[in-house]
Amino acid sequence: MQLYNTLSAEERAQLIDEAGKERLTLSFYAYAKIEDPKKFRDELFIAWNALDALGRIYVAHEGINAQMSVPADQLEAFRDTLEGYEFMRGIRLNVAVEQDNHSFLKLTIKVRHKIVADGLNDDTFDVTNKGVHLKAQEFNDLLEDPNTIVVDFRNHYESEVGHFEGAITPDVENFRESLPIINEQLQDFKEDKNLLMYCTGGIRCEKASAYFKHQGFKNVFQLEGGIIEYTRQIKEEGIKSKFIGKNFVFDHRLGERITDDIISKCHQCGKPCDNHTNCSNDACHLLFIQCDECKAVMENCCSSECLDITHLPLAEQVKLREGLQVGNKVFRKGKSDALKFKTSGDSSVQPLAKAQTKNIRKKITVKKVLLGKAEHYYTKSKIAQFLIENKEISVGDKVLISGPTTGEQEVTITEIHVNGGPCETAKVGDQITFELPFRVRLSDKLYKILPPSENA
Repeated sequence: MQLYNTLSAEERAQLIDEAGKERLTLSFYAYAKIEDPKKFRDELFIAWNALDALGRIYVAHEGINAQMSVPADQLEAFRDTLEGYEFMRGIRLNVAVEQDNHSFLKLTIKVRHKIVADGLNDDTFDVTNKGVHLKAQEFNDLLEDPNTIVVDFRNHYESEVGHFEGAITPDVENFRESLPIINEQLQDFKEDKNLLMYCTGGIRCEKASAYFKHQGFKNVFQLEGGIIEYTRQIKEEGIKSKFIGKNFVFDHRLGERITDDIISKCHQCGKPCDNHTNCSNDACHLLFIQCDECKAVMENCCSSECLDITHLPLAEQVKLREGLQVGNKVFRKGKSDALKFKTSGDSSVQPLAKAQTKNIRKKITVKKVLLGKAEHYYTKSKIAQFLIENKEISVGDKVLISGPTTGEQEVTITEIHVNGGPCETAKVGDQITFELPFRVRLSDKLYKILPPSENA
């Protein structure tokens, strides 16, 4: 009985593309008493693997927390698997604002001590005595009340790119740090203020609202379904968004745009920007905000030190990492002296700029033609692999590599390899490789930039 992934991320991405079907990125959670989390985990894996459902899921004695990618045509069958458990019957699925078929490429279900690391002893208070759940319009109305204090229970790297107007945004790296900080700051407002809270999908506020009621706060409210559900409701009902900027998400997209407002800066040059990236130095892997210009100059690195390290021979890089916990095991979230324009805990929502994504794409569309898609990136040798599906590509061509995380990168092809050997021109159906100074992702597309003579 299969209880593990048999395909690599690259193989899974290829199958998704070949299937040509739309997938839905969604999330959900439920607090419930689960006697045997491991048995529960195994049952879910068997059921969801059969439906080609992918994602990152945590289960514990206290419930389930899931972020997933599900084939759109299997959504009802997926719902049926949830209905088999009484505590998940009729559960709300928070569907992402922006869809990406490659948001998750593996099915990972882990048994944890808790589904959210909150640092609380649940035996000391009633976790079911939660705050009042508010829908989007109700949330907006309470925001307008001068007697309301609104708190963002997400982390600094999340709130930096987007948050609600007037929100307190704690400078914390994890949820458990924010609870005592907010409790101390608001000690004088327990009796007479409305404590209004929100997070990405609602799960952090489920526990936080009960905790603050236990601490003596009389009027506790929370945004039902978090920012994700709020966005769905304002779009469907034509409600004005009180959330400004981007909503950070925990899959490879790293963000969903809610409004065109850009409220954060590139951490390296200070230019208005809200695109997160991870440092290319595997011994760093720092999460930070980087504009396209800095991405090109710094080759996806957070500092000149990291850039120098990525240029060392692989053996030297490995030697530098000996004895260190590095790479994907360490996700440092934008805290580095090298990042001169990093800001945390700033609740200002004065936009620095407006996102021009739509206009930029329209402008580029008339100058480019799709060649193919990314299949792999060999980090050690800095070699990118693409499958050519439309038109030829030749040495000397200017190309554009575009993706939600990679951004838009222009390069000139100086050498192409097909089937392991160099060639001048690659044709449709060829699997090509060439050097790239930056990492590409499986959702990235390869375009040929047409010369002016071909744009008429």
